[in-house]
Amino acid sequence: MTTQPAKKRKLGDESTRERNTWSERTGSNTNDGSIENSNIQKNGHRTNGHSRSEGDQILLSNGSFKSTLFKLQIEELLENVKWKQGRRAERIGTLLRQLKIDIENKSERGELSIIEAERQLQKRHGVAIPFPEPRPGPDAKYKLAYAKPAGVNVVGSYALGTVIKTQGYVTIDSIFQEKDYLNYRYFHKRAYYLACLAAGIKDSKSNDFEVKFDCLNGNPLQPVLSLTPKSEISAEGAQSKSLDLECVIRVLPIISEKQFPVSKLLPSKNCVRRGDDASRSTRTDQDLPPTPFYNASLRSDSAVNQYLRLFHDASARCEAFKEACILGRLWLRQRGLGGEIENGGFGHFEWASMMALLLQGDGPKGHKVLSPEYSSYQLFKAMLQFLAGRDLTSKPMIVRTTDVGILKSDGPTLLDGETGVNILFKMAPWSYKLLRRLARISLEMLNDPIFNYFDQLFIVKADRPLESFDMVARLPFVSIPSTTRDAESSSMRLYRKIYTILKKGLGDRVEDINLAWASLPPWPIKTAPKEPTNAIEVRIVLDPANAGRSVDHGPSAENKKEAAAFRAFWGEKAELRRFKDGSIIESLIWAGKTELDVTWEIVSYLFKRHLKIEPETCEVYHGAQLGELLPGGLLSVQQNMANYQPLMTAASNLEQTIRGVEGLPLQLRQILSASSTLTYTSLYPLAGPDNQHSPEPADLVIQFEGSGRWPDDLLAIQRTKIALLLKVGDLLGGAIAGVKTRLGLENEEHPSMNAAFLDVIFRERFVFRLRIQNEREETLNERRLKDKSVGQHAREEAAMALSAYKRQFVQLPAHAQIVRTLCTRFPFLSQTIRLMKRWFDSHLLSLHFSEQFIELLVIRTFVQSHPWSPPSSIMTGFLRSLLFLSRWDWRVDPLVVNISGEMSSGDFETINTRFEAWRKIDPGMNRVVLFAASTMDMEGVTWTQEGPSKVVATRMTTLARSAVGLVHEAGLELDITLLISQHQLMRVHHEKIPEPPRPKSYLKRRFN
Repeated sequence: MTTQPAKKRKLGDESTRERNTWSERTGSNTNDGSIENSNIQKNGHRTNGHSRSEGDQILLSNGSFKSTLFKLQIEELLENVKWKQGRRAERIGTLLRQLKIDIENKSERGELSIIEAERQLQKRHGVAIPFPEPRPGPDAKYKLAYAKPAGVNVVGSYALGTVIKTQGYVTIDSIFQEKDYLNYRYFHKRAYYLACLAAGIKDSKSNDFEVKFDCLNGNPLQPVLSLTPKSEISAEGAQSKSLDLECVIRVLPIISEKQFPVSKLLPSKNCVRRGDDASRSTRTDQDLPPTPFYNASLRSDSAVNQYLRLFHDASARCEAFKEACILGRLWLRQRGLGGEIENGGFGHFEWASMMALLLQGDGPKGHKVLSPEYSSYQLFKAMLQFLAGRDLTSKPMIVRTTDVGILKSDGPTLLDGETGVNILFKMAPWSYKLLRRLARISLEMLNDPIFNYFDQLFIVKADRPLESFDMVARLPFVSIPSTTRDAESSSMRLYRKIYTILKKGLGDRVEDINLAWASLPPWPIKTAPKEPTNAIEVRIVLDPANAGRSVDHGPSAENKKEAAAFRAFWGEKAELRRFKDGSIIESLIWAGKTELDVTWEIVSYLFKRHLKIEPETCEVYHGAQLGELLPGGLLSVQQNMANYQPLMTAASNLEQTIRGVEGLPLQLRQILSASSTLTYTSLYPLAGPDNQHSPEPADLVIQFEGSGRWPDDLLAIQRTKIALLLKVGDLLGGAIAGVKTRLGLENEEHPSMNAAFLDVIFRERFVFRLRIQNEREETLNERRLKDKSVGQHAREEAAMALSAYKRQFVQLPAHAQIVRTLCTRFPFLSQTIRLMKRWFDSHLLSLHFSEQFIELLVIRTFVQSHPWSPPSSIMTGFLRSLLFLSRWDWRVDPLVVNISGEMSSGDFETINTRFEAWRKIDPGMNRVVLFAASTMDMEGVTWTQEGPSKVVATRMTTLARSAVGLVHEAGLELDITLLISQHQLMRVHHEKIPEPPRPKSYLKRRFN
């Protein structure tokens, strides 16, 4: 769509309000617990005399902002989402100060054994200790105690000034101090300390909170207190809504940064010992398996103050740091990413930490990777460039030290040597791969010199599974025994195993595999935490080129070791096969008929073999029901193309026959297709009971070599074309047995338009409609249009004839050729276009919209697929096309499709100028309602000048919004067939109804 003045928009879907809990530990220290007011400065277009270092240039942050419009949109967005001080903030400050007093007044508790501590808290206060697994045994040699905290401070993004109104909750952490790091002792004492705090707040006379336990970022090792302010009750007993706080205060116990040596808690160290370790005197710490997740969880509790200083130094050094953090938070949220493990483990804290560290240095030759002089847009773009360009799994990165070794891992590593924390320790391989893919796509949007993708970057929700993934499978939870000492939950062990077997089993059939699961919600303080056993969602993005492969080749039988590993993984599915070249290799044969069938066959087999999960217990959603709504049902890409091949072969044979016959007065130049039946996109490729009859003639355009014998009169040209068509018909009848031809007349009321066509019928199977193009018609009509001596009516007739000529003989063949090419480039484009035509037809809209306009709508989804990669299934292509229709404001925005990818800024401006001109000429939109332009047709009205009307276009938008709302509301519970309206239509057999009497001349005017 064209660039328009910035508008105020709501983030995400307007009909859905989502709440996200932000628990990133950033901010400033305030000893009195008050909230600091952070005034964020706006960043305009900056120019200064500072030279960029070589390190600055590697991130391609050219220009302070992409465009003036983009700058204005960014500024308006930041202004709208910034937290503003007011009565609500004052109320939160009052709550924090009272909470600080309650915590500091909490009495100390002496040392107690594990059993005594649990019994006392449960009996006196009704509080259960949220011990992480493994729980301490009753014979534990250490005791639990509670001492007054060394300090209580407000931290987090609220204090830093990077909170946004759209998040729903404001996260505020409070800080304490504790000891011990081996064998979960720190985490067990921390849990007891937290339970004591919960008891004190619960029993406080000034308690204004609903107190629950929660896990910080979904990490079971780090329980926190979740405090929700209670609603005030008025004197009449009514609940007060005037304050509408809707915030959550989290109480987080931490330790000082010097409590434990950093060297003891590096990712390569072991901190979980077993009983037999001590008995092996020859074993050193280096011989024990490392516990990186355990170590990082502990170190993250002790590094809070260090990151507070890091963030404040960055915001003091770089004016745009805070605004870049807000942009990063918005970008992550719209893609479903967050600091919680279940949301990928990369949220605002990780974004801000990475950006602050890159602002300090560690670039090439000691230069800074990011410059403090960058604007918020430049910092945001540079962060995306770093995420997309640097693979931190294969090339781990260490900052602020050079004395630390790197532990090889399947996850990303960005190790902060000063704190000893791998900032990305919560990320799994699948979430990191997804993050990098999304960063690459977003970087493409920012680098696009033509289109403004502000909405796709910050407004559109890009995390909905049905629009983002081609297949979603739900499988039940199964327990997996632990094979490591690290503090991974049984659920995380299951997730890793699922990802490992699917990555190995699916190979190049898929581009991306992602896992999703429900987080553990906050639980009452009187009960112990329960590990979630909800269903797991496996989300897959297919590779269209390989997904439908029916045979997989394994290692050769001569490679004994590899062949044995192959058979061990695939079991009875693996079989030895001899191929035509004489090779004998391990092979896999799949019976699925479509790409989705084959993929699910593999996935279900792997689940059953390696996880003991029966396919019947799984739910799979891949939109196959949509394909069943197409004539002929859901087909593989290859079979769908094959259905059109008989007609295309017949068209090719027809051209060869016309070229080969003798007796034509002019030499044939070429025959061009101008019909959707010859571009893989007609709704009914081959219809009839035997699936062999074309539902309508396939249009072909004949071009003869130029000749001076063509007359200079438009009427004479039409008569000459009729004679040529009759001659072609006579020659074809004698050259091909079983071929019938008949001449048809058209446009009798407009003699300057094309007057005739020739239908060629092949053995009652295919019908081709031939029209002759003569370029002299265009020249003569243009001459009449410019001739001022000609009357107004004649000029209008010439303009109409010229428009019809260009549409029929220039635009239609060019459009057909590019659509046919794109259908071979994007395997699922053909069936997606057919499904969209089915949607228009089911809602009785197909008579108002040209086929070419519908094709352009879907082509845009594939060639301008942002904020996703191009669709790789019918479902994603169809749902994204509907989403675009639901958001497209055709009154102020044209449809612009960069089909070839070579549209220049001048072309874009030309299209916008023409669109604005049409709106000025026809402000009531009585002649042109929709403006649809492309690199092949910059006029914009070729396919929409004859319709639809405003009423019909509004109906289209309303239906699309209803469909998208249904998709977003139902999610995976959607009955996708509801998107296609099932009308009860009465079909009338016209041959059984007597025709009214008509003059014989009427039939002669149609066909001869």
